[in-house]
Amino acid sequence: MAAADIHHRTPEFRALYTRVLAQLKDFVGTKNDVIILSSSGTGAMEASVSNLTSPGDRVLVLTAGKFGERWSALAKAFGCEVDEVKVPYGQTFDLEEVKKELKLETRAVFMQANETSTGARHDVKGVAELLKAANSEALLIVDGITGLGTSVLDMDAWGIDVLIGGSQKAVMIPPGLSYLAVSQKAWERMEATYNPRYYFDLRKERKNAKNGESAYTPAVALIAALGAALDWIAAQADGDLAAGRAKLVDNAETIAAMTRAAVTAMGFKLFAVTPGGAATAVYAPEGTDSGIMVKELKSRFGAIITNGQGEMKGQIFRIAHLGFFDYLDTMALLAAMEQVVVKSLPQLGVQFGTGLVAAQKVYAEHTK
Repeated sequence: MAAADIHHRTPEFRALYTRVLAQLKDFVGTKNDVIILSSSGTGAMEASVSNLTSPGDRVLVLTAGKFGERWSALAKAFGCEVDEVKVPYGQTFDLEEVKKELKLETRAVFMQANETSTGARHDVKGVAELLKAANSEALLIVDGITGLGTSVLDMDAWGIDVLIGGSQKAVMIPPGLSYLAVSQKAWERMEATYNPRYYFDLRKERKNAKNGESAYTPAVALIAALGAALDWIAAQADGDLAAGRAKLVDNAETIAAMTRAAVTAMGFKLFAVTPGGAATAVYAPEGTDSGIMVKELKSRFGAIITNGQGEMKGQIFRIAHLGFFDYLDTMALLAAMEQVVVKSLPQLGVQFGTGLVAAQKVYAEHTK
């Protein structure tokens, strides 16, 4: 990033941009066009709504947390008629309920792959199959911001129409970029929709990308960093980016399983009914504030975990498994957690080594 001082209307930048767009196809695992936006993931979510809907369109939002609620808010902001399948934080959707809410006039379905606010993984493949079985014209738009690089997501085979990623998650660079893989069906839909769009006009970006450029001034340093990150992921599998992505996903699934085993052994209760590989959400013991774990891990060990979001603040804490946060990192964090628990949550009766032994067993099983 420090060396990325090239002008964005030069052959040097065009070569970089073209290479990164091609790499993103391999990282997402798609033959569809991928668009980069200089925005957070919410910008890509807004672009999906503004480009693919018109005022008055009926859409279906699957919501089970803060980011599902964001889909509803965005769709309403652009004049859509919003139906919801809504379940409590920490839970996931019954496909039969989704089927009941799907109407003939439903134009799009919006959902998360992983609900970051709760650590829950949702059944994207199941929803895609449901849409196919119903012969629905609805587009499937998936927030994969924490799902990409932590879960298996097969965009082309499953029939996902838009799959969204973000720079600060599994690709391990600072926030400020989002990217979208867009199906041919979605590109065709854009020609018939008329919600307002300007900066987030995906057709402009697609047209410019063919010439190795962005429609507007790009975040040059972040794009250089993204290229370096994707090179590094590919290097973990002898230069094969698709294989590197698979290793990244396997790593996330392994350390997530280690973490779940460790916190359960320490007497905590998992929050998500269907936990994913992106993050583990854990209930604080009854009568305590989850901020204890967050604050003490940071102040004593410099380890960063997060509190609950929205209505779950103070009730849960969340541990991320994004990028190559690896075995040694995980064991160090779990050891620090034991120190905090023994000192500050004596009611759990935890003995040193309890969580570590459980994590070791899981790692041994996963790496046979």
